[in-house]
Amino acid sequence: MSVRTAVVGLGWAGRELWLPRLAEHPGFDVVGAVDPAPAAPDAAPGVPVHPAPDALTAREVDLAVVAVPNHLHAEVAAGLLRRGISVFLEKPVCLTSGEAAVLAAAERDGGATLLAGSAAPHRADVGALARLLPELGHVRHVDLSWVRARGIPQAGGWFTQRSKAGGGVLFDLGWHLLDTLAALLGPAGFTQVLGVTSNDFLGTGAWSAAWRRDEATALPAGDVEDTAWGFLVREDGVSVGLRAGWASHQARDVTRIRVTGSAATAELRCTFGFSPNRHPHAELTLTREGVTTTLPVPQEPIGTEYRRQLDVLAGALTDPGRRGRAAAEARTTVGVIEDFYASARRPHEQTAVPAPH
Repeated sequence: MSVRTAVVGLGWAGRELWLPRLAEHPGFDVVGAVDPAPAAPDAAPGVPVHPAPDALTAREVDLAVVAVPNHLHAEVAAGLLRRGISVFLEKPVCLTSGEAAVLAAAERDGGATLLAGSAAPHRADVGALARLLPELGHVRHVDLSWVRARGIPQAGGWFTQRSKAGGGVLFDLGWHLLDTLAALLGPAGFTQVLGVTSNDFLGTGAWSAAWRRDEATALPAGDVEDTAWGFLVREDGVSVGLRAGWASHQARDVTRIRVTGSAATAELRCTFGFSPNRHPHAELTLTREGVTTTLPVPQEPIGTEYRRQLDVLAGALTDPGRRGRAAAEARTTVGVIEDFYASARRPHEQTAVPAPH
């Protein structure tokens, strides 16, 4: 039986990612959409479009895929959960630890299920890397990076306004990387978080993500970071280097995951997301005792990971063990991001010591 699904929010993600994939997937039946914009019905032909989520009821909708701007994620999802409608939230699930607690309470009160995650762990090349982990021995360190050449989303739009996005590239690309880390090694908290951020590219339109086809805006450039560097230590002792960048001086948009173990090191180089300025093809290598071997890795069309995510979503709805898990994992992830930003602010808040005369 198909999952009766509504898409809440018909911006880029709802319109370009979720509506077409849900419509073509045999496990889902799109029965409605929600967006207050007057032109919203044009984005979802043949689907009833409502101006507010209150129009959705648990009698008619099994699952709401929430694709609204970041600052509305927790509010919209919590309202749906309280009314007994299960919710799927892609990253970022929430913007604060307090919002994670609100989502957990709404899930309990409504008896519905909150599902969350990002598509990157469902990529075939990430799966190939995961299958190599037993050959690495004890995992000691992981390097995670996703750096674009030019990829700032709609400078001046909500993505670059801290009050609406929560932050910049760390909430955007960084959440994908942290989700991928948890998928590879299992979820865990962090005992140490050290981070720095910068925004050298944000105010220059030349560094925008033209491939997103965002509408022009007259708003200021934004007040978030476009680059984040971090060093983290998990509760299990694994250290993590993290780099996320919306823009850089490199030629292509490249994602790299390197896992170093006591017996060997595995590295995946590819490009997450939809940018056409990609690493030519996914490359997976294994290095042991000075010898590096290139291993076969599945190549697949861009965006396949989103359909694969839907393949497991319907089953997750019926799994009682999933209730409470998404909110708990989101609390861990957003807690890391909060600590990262606190670390990045700390040097700038210290009182300068006058130089001796």
